[in-house]
Amino acid sequence: MRRIVILGFMGCGKTTVAKELARQLDCSAVDLDSFINELHGRSPAEIIQQDGEVSFRKIETLALRDVLEDKRARVIALGGGTWTIPANRTLIALHDCLSIWLDASFDLCWKRISAGQTIRPLAPDRETASARYESRRADYATAEKPIAVDEFDPAEALAAQILREA
Repeated sequence: MRRIVILGFMGCGKTTVAKELARQLDCSAVDLDSFINELHGRSPAEIIQQDGEVSFRKIETLALRDVLEDKRARVIALGGGTWTIPANRTLIALHDCLSIWLDASFDLCWKRISAGQTIRPLAPDRETASARYESRRADYATAEKPIAVDEFDPAEALAAQILREA
């Protein structure tokens, strides 16, 4: 079975679904943002705030390469912007990963972003977040498998759907 990368906007459920999918597959999952945090001792938000988004994207691409080269990572949850970088999509394609887009509405993503405790420098307010959401949708739509997500979909059901469609 091909490795699976899960992509989508902030708050769509990438990490939660990746963990559940890995549980159902009895394999390991990697959350790219957590991997970056462990590797650099700073969260993506801290790197973006301190060094800028351009610096973060370079770090992110190198981290993605490292994760993809480690074949033990069967399920990979990307950061919200990872898939928007063409070089990252190329890396993922070169490693023959199945790309799954968790297609959640902006309203659902914003509800989760605004309710969460995570600092999101790229979504400081609803208007900025909405513009970023809209700007990323065309890239997200290039994923192999879109999975529609609504707020009532449990991670277990989404993971099962991914397995059926993979």
